[in-house]
Amino acid sequence: MAEHVRVAVIGSGFGGLGAAVRLRREGITDFVILERAGSVGGTWRDNSYPGCACDVPSHLYSFSFAPNADWPRTFSGQPHIRAYLERVTDTFGLRPHLRFDSEVLQASWDDEAKHWHIRTTQGDLTADVVVSATGPLSDPKLPDIPGLDTFPGAVFHSSRWDHDFDIKDKRIAMVGTGASAIQIVPSIQPQVKSLTVLQRTPPWVMPRMDRGINKAERWLHGTVPGTAKARRGLLWLIREFQVGAFVKRPQLMKATEQIAKNHMRRAIKDPVMRAKLTPDYTIGCKRILLSNDYYPALAQPNTEVVTSALKEVRGSTIVTSDGTEREVDAIVFGTGFHVTDMPIGDRITGVGGRSLAEHWKDGMAALRGTTIDGFPNLLLIIGPNTGLGNSSMILMIESSINYVADYLRTLERTGAAALDAKPTAVRAWNAEMQRRTARTVWNTGGCKSWYLDAEGRNTTAWPGTTAEFRRATRELKLAEYDLVPAPVRTAEPVEPVEVPAS
Repeated sequence: MAEHVRVAVIGSGFGGLGAAVRLRREGITDFVILERAGSVGGTWRDNSYPGCACDVPSHLYSFSFAPNADWPRTFSGQPHIRAYLERVTDTFGLRPHLRFDSEVLQASWDDEAKHWHIRTTQGDLTADVVVSATGPLSDPKLPDIPGLDTFPGAVFHSSRWDHDFDIKDKRIAMVGTGASAIQIVPSIQPQVKSLTVLQRTPPWVMPRMDRGINKAERWLHGTVPGTAKARRGLLWLIREFQVGAFVKRPQLMKATEQIAKNHMRRAIKDPVMRAKLTPDYTIGCKRILLSNDYYPALAQPNTEVVTSALKEVRGSTIVTSDGTEREVDAIVFGTGFHVTDMPIGDRITGVGGRSLAEHWKDGMAALRGTTIDGFPNLLLIIGPNTGLGNSSMILMIESSINYVADYLRTLERTGAAALDAKPTAVRAWNAEMQRRTARTVWNTGGCKSWYLDAEGRNTTAWPGTTAEFRRATRELKLAEYDLVPAPVRTAEPVEPVEVPAS
């Protein structure tokens, strides 16, 4: 008989670990964390490329309930963030709940038993509630390039960096100029023989206000915790004030563009090169990137910027759409992730056996970014329209976790086996999201980005402040749900017993 748990959490990144901590604080210990890899960390485990670091200040990119006084820099690198998540796992006693190497192959709602059947690479189990915290940056997206399968050199995505491949004195092609690429390029440029950067769309790059956090600061934050809280609060408040320009008045972003242009001009002296690197869309339409060494790396003699897409591969030769050919030893793809078409959607089936991917064929939508009609007791962490363009996703994760906690309390209070979001409630919420995102810089800035799906719908970004999202998810509104009663259990027939006559 399959193991049964109250809650199954999928994923052990910030979302999954945060949900697990909250479950324990709510007094729920009957849960498991299903992790397909062999350790915790999520995107901060998978992404270990050279130069990998966060572009949100460390004291804001951490849990409010687990402050870290020992962040070494204002913007911490991947090793320190991953180590932080390992400490959270140990500090809050999550190890016994972890099931490593347990990739979820299928999660199906059983409408008769009123629970979820979950099939993993380590066996089957059932759960009353499933919390999916797989995140939007978990499955890399690789373009279908003719001839790529015959390339004799190394080929890998930035989130699956091949550390066995020695880049020293090699000819490297970097495909993409997004958040990962601008960290990889300056990190490997001094070591490689040549670096060809294939850029379809240039990013806006702002100065990175990074520095080491000295011992005195760390001592102060550790001794007087209120100082770390105040630092976090200030970082949060600055970003809250920025939201208006992103979501209501994109025209205000023009002043920011000038800062970015000045930043480029200081490192790139060649006007032809500057023209190549200057975006033709409003800053903020695509994610704003932070770097002090990206532009200087592009200006080096062993670096070439090609404003043409990779068209095909012929042996060890890459061919761009303008017909130019270049010999390379390795191809690194910084081409993003499956954000608006999350692969786990094919693995989750709800009422009537309908897959989440099929349910979302006209665009992702979830009530308050968390629940979906026809998928009872399925809750998402970092669901549709919960992404940010300027602040810390940990703030959004904690708000979603608050909602999950109230959802579970509501189940206990009502005695229902499950809650199922009403289709009208989901449609109303999504309509409001689409109405509000329509005027944001993500929709009106004149670019194509991962914020928009193939039909141009913005199904990823939250069109408001993080404080507003926290208010929206503070408590569950029962009127937005249908109660699913517990299954009726029929009594086992009792065999008649013959009583001998006295």
